[in-house]
Amino acid sequence: MTTQEVANEFVAMCKVGKWEECIKKFYSPDIKSIEPEGGAWGTVQGLDAIAKKAEEWHGMVTEFHESEISDPIVAENFFSMTMKSKVTLKGMDQPINMDEICVYEVNDGKVVKEQFFYTPMPEFA
Repeated sequence: MTTQEVANEFVAMCKVGKWEECIKKFYSPDIKSIEPEGGAWGTVQGLDAIAKKAEEWHGMVTEFHESEISDPIVAENFFSMTMKSKVTLKGMDQPINMDEICVYEVNDGKVVKEQFFYTPMPEFA
């Protein structure tokens, strides 16, 4: 698959909430995931670490109110998308808006690196 094909299918799956299926289909076993400095997870590597990170994230959220994912932008072996969410986190009374840019690197049809850009919330770092 080309990077464009991976990006198109990856984003389409994410838009309908098929995150686990997307990870299984597209992530390399040795994927590297990079969160912003000061974030809760830092850098992790491998599918097991990605699964643990996802489990921890979902454990922090008490309710998902809204979610919007952009179409992908592709350049060579990279693609990016924006994710905008409105969620209520444990310990918070009011929902918060979360906006991030997600950048993915593709090699031989597999995502080998993901990096997220957002402003970390100190109380959850």
